[in-house]
Amino acid sequence: MLTVEEAQRRVLSLGKPLGEEELAVADAARRYLAAPVAARRDQPPADNSAMDGYAIRFADLPGPLDIIGESRAGSPFDGTIGASQAVAISTGALIPAGADTVLVREDAERDGDKVHLTGEGPGEQGRHIRRAGGDFRSAQTLLKAGDLLTPGALALAISAGVGSVDVGKRPSLIILSTGDELAEPGSDAAAEQIYNSNGPMLSAMVDRLCADIRMVHAVADSEEAVRAAIREAEDADVLITIGGASVGEHDHVKGSLIAEGADIEFWKVAMKPGKPLLAGRKKRQVVLGLPGNPGSAFVTATLFLLPLLRHLGGAASPLPRTGSARLLGPIADGGKRTEFLRARLTQDGIMPLAKQSSGLVSSLAITDALIEWPVGAKAKPVDDIVDYIAIG
Repeated sequence: MLTVEEAQRRVLSLGKPLGEEELAVADAARRYLAAPVAARRDQPPADNSAMDGYAIRFADLPGPLDIIGESRAGSPFDGTIGASQAVAISTGALIPAGADTVLVREDAERDGDKVHLTGEGPGEQGRHIRRAGGDFRSAQTLLKAGDLLTPGALALAISAGVGSVDVGKRPSLIILSTGDELAEPGSDAAAEQIYNSNGPMLSAMVDRLCADIRMVHAVADSEEAVRAAIREAEDADVLITIGGASVGEHDHVKGSLIAEGADIEFWKVAMKPGKPLLAGRKKRQVVLGLPGNPGSAFVTATLFLLPLLRHLGGAASPLPRTGSARLLGPIADGGKRTEFLRARLTQDGIMPLAKQSSGLVSSLAITDALIEWPVGAKAKPVDDIVDYIAIG
């Protein structure tokens, strides 16, 4: 069986980024940049005040100084400060010509049109001034192709004077949930049925990465029904099947995909949960067959589906984020497959959850990290440092 790392590499090799489109920068949040973003002007564009107070010449302290005007954000003082003069100034306002320092309001006392130093003062010439270009310079590359346009990156692009950006196109996705036992959310389910939670869960996990998501619920456990659903889904960039990919008598996904012309890249990965993962191509479409147990679907989506969608959308680094934390609960010896233990991150460290069975759903509600536990790893006690994979 493949290792997780090799399986991830093969999944990403099944598709290429889907091209690019131009969007207004304000509409491009959470998209991956298809081209670098360079500044169109200096930031700040001119020297401005970092504090409310008075623009002065440092050599004139402690005063008194004659207040000759005001510089406000968006409305600068258009004169020049001379000897023993000051201009009232607000945060973000342009520094008037002739001034070299800002005296903050808390260190000053104003009496009519005069002001003098009362506190410790600025201490040195140039204090409390944000210099032009102190953040970035015109033509400086600020963001690279493949970067995610996070809210902070979006603010950076707008501050740089950028109005539109080239971003990667997002893939379309179809999710097929297979199984005679599936009941729709909120329905009156019989004892032999379970609610179809996997489809909505996966849709919520990938929502920001897809241009369009369609869910096909409760495809019957028959080759005819599975093949028909596969044919109807051929227009999507990515096809996800849930369940039916194992070795049981009623598992028809693998055979149906082959019968409909798909080339299977691999089937089964040396991991727990998620061993019966399937990946392949059907013409231009990338196909992933995820296991039906909720824990397995959640883990394999985190490790394979999300990276694939990021890759197709143009991400430079599509694999999950990783970190390390102090262990808050012990971990037993590793087994014959790499294990991904659902865990909860806190400010004190990381806690492996007590319920790790792939068929259980309750632990998923509080899982925000996976601890990767290698084959044959030695048990670890509380307070040891472990590596984890971040969710989302």
